[in-house]
Amino acid sequence: MRLAVAVSGGADSVALLRVLLEAAPEIGLVLSVTHVHHGIRGAEADADVAFVAELAAQFGLSFHRKDVDAPAAAREKRETLEEAARNLRYAWFGELLASGVADAVATAHTLDDQAETVLHKLLRGAWTEGLSGIHPELKQSRGAILRPFLGVRRAEIESWLSHIGQSWQEDATNADTAYTRNRLRRELLPALAAYNPQICRHLANLATLARDEDAYWQGELMRSLPQLLLPGRPVRGGGRAASTDPGEASLALEIERLPGSAAVRRRILRAMARQLGVSLNFEQTERLLAMCGPHPARRQRLTATLLAERSPRELRLVKKVLPPPRSVGVE
Repeated sequence: MRLAVAVSGGADSVALLRVLLEAAPEIGLVLSVTHVHHGIRGAEADADVAFVAELAAQFGLSFHRKDVDAPAAAREKRETLEEAARNLRYAWFGELLASGVADAVATAHTLDDQAETVLHKLLRGAWTEGLSGIHPELKQSRGAILRPFLGVRRAEIESWLSHIGQSWQEDATNADTAYTRNRLRRELLPALAAYNPQICRHLANLATLARDEDAYWQGELMRSLPQLLLPGRPVRGGGRAASTDPGEASLALEIERLPGSAAVRRRILRAMARQLGVSLNFEQTERLLAMCGPHPARRQRLTATLLAERSPRELRLVKKVLPPPRSVGVE
């Protein structure tokens, strides 16, 4: 297998490369190194590129460099700098896989990264799928992203690198608490560790449980939704009619066919909204769940584009596509 190792220059990714170099002959890996210059951190980022390129050359590996402008992408797409950098990085990984340069890309996410991710999602009010955190394998249209270090602590990695005499680059922004992840890493997790020193491992375990639970329920939903969801609205004499409005789409389900469990109902209702392109939060889902009960509201607007309607037999979701804002010309 041709495996591109994503190496930032930090301890985790350098250790991943060194471990894979040792394992490659035995398990049949053809390694290469990839690095993304995000257009931030100036000379420090340039030094990271030089370090990674030299590391690749030291072991006779192909080096795939990608230069992007994360600050410009963040402004254009109204994302945080972290989100923009991640999206650009993964777009590059997708290019490597799609072009056939690599069959898979390996990233060096650790157990600590997993714990930070789960805690961050928990603080933001994530559903079960959010608490599943970083997945060990992320399948792509061609190939996959692999995370072989998810069970390894960051401190173990740094200790091992020191033992073998391998240097790495330190990213100064990792100490900048303006970034949420750094505050979690440097302030909140240490505070939680005072209550339970195993907090990082417990959060990582929670991710595993949530991932397995969510995979089970997704399988159940895929089997049941085609029999539950109905297009359009019922018409007199039987059958159903879709809206003639090109800006409208709708789905319905018969209340009596819904399972009694609130847990299952929530998943069905959220999946129903997702099929119309709308992601519901907890409060919106609870309002929709109440409409399936014995004394429902007849009509509720859940989002700017999504309307819920209740008849004696059915719950119906109607999505109206809002027209683009009219541009105002200057005379």
